[in-house]
Amino acid sequence: MLQLVDIGGQSLESYRPIIGDEKMEELLKLAEPLKSLRILHVNATPYGGGVSEILRSLVPLEKDLGLDVEWRIISGDEKFFKVTKGIHDALQGSNHALSRREERETYLNYNCLNARELNVSDYDIIIVHDPQPAALLDCSQDGASAKWIWRCHIDTSEPNPEVWDFIKDFIKQYDRTIFTMKEFIPPDHLLKNNVAIMAPGIDPLSPKNMDITENMSSGILSWLGMFPGEPFITQVSRFDKWKDPLGVIEVYRLLKEYVPKIHLALVGSMALDDPMAWDIYSELTEIDIDDPNLHLFTNLTGVSNVEVNAFQRRSEVVIQKSLREGFGLVISEALWKETPVVAGNAGGIPIQMQGGGGFLTESIEESAAKVFYLLENKQEAAEMARLGKKYIKDNFLITRLVKDELKLFSELIDSPASK
Repeated sequence: MLQLVDIGGQSLESYRPIIGDEKMEELLKLAEPLKSLRILHVNATPYGGGVSEILRSLVPLEKDLGLDVEWRIISGDEKFFKVTKGIHDALQGSNHALSRREERETYLNYNCLNARELNVSDYDIIIVHDPQPAALLDCSQDGASAKWIWRCHIDTSEPNPEVWDFIKDFIKQYDRTIFTMKEFIPPDHLLKNNVAIMAPGIDPLSPKNMDITENMSSGILSWLGMFPGEPFITQVSRFDKWKDPLGVIEVYRLLKEYVPKIHLALVGSMALDDPMAWDIYSELTEIDIDDPNLHLFTNLTGVSNVEVNAFQRRSEVVIQKSLREGFGLVISEALWKETPVVAGNAGGIPIQMQGGGGFLTESIEESAAKVFYLLENKQEAAEMARLGKKYIKDNFLITRLVKDELKLFSELIDSPASK
């Protein structure tokens, strides 16, 4: 079998004080007819990215509602994950092309090897996340015994045509596809009638988002070598060209001309399925050496979810200068902590800031100007962030995502084809 990811337990009842009685009862009512439904989530890594963070909270809550849910990951070597990283970037619009037959064969061979380790008849619904395992259904010998969902977490509104033509042959076999926004549906997607729109959500009770005291957050940052008494801004993301960490450094350098004591923390995660992140990390370490106020942290050097919590909570401003973005959970995370945000006007970021919370920007210069404005106008920044938190609470918590999935499961098992 595919490797099972160990998860902890979580009680949905713990969220009642946050979401209220009405939303809680709605979830319980939706789940009642789905109890014992066998669900499998499949992705490429158990740590280091937004998908794994979502599943670590989503799966325990669905289990607590009585569903029989598992989370498993595919396996592959560095060659496979280099190919899938290229596919990932191409689906977001890069010029990368699967020009060599060898790359396509690597992708298919590993998907088929993983499909052999999957006993489809053990599940009623299988949810496959992102392009890495998208060919599992095509390779499956018994695919028809379950309902299959492909969940796309990236911005595929303008995909590389050649790579999309390759991937869509696998996607069109699924019973449903899920996109974060309707704008992300590729123009020639063949299953538009079977598409669900479902934004992610953050877990307010996870170690990354739970309340921690000011003393604790200050202590954590001091232990890491930060200076909580001096102003700092933070970007939390994978080390990925679409997150534009080099552009964030340029923003920081412009700010230093007006705020000489400003610090920048680049907090990145190294994921199992992203070997190219090491190249960007290596480049950033060379820059980091020359500036004592520029700090580089990763999940491999002691920075986990609680540390990220402290960074987001104590930053003057969280910056997320994404050029392409599927959603950007860090926006909701920062606003949940009432920290103002300056972010690129890309992908799913704007829908998280419709209720306030900061500024959307288009350039390095504009980003620096907006960060400086928030630093100089702290009362206004605090009010913007307060409004931003309310909007996140109403729209982008994990419990809303649970509700969306329960509704989709009900539709699938009640469809005529499932009778």
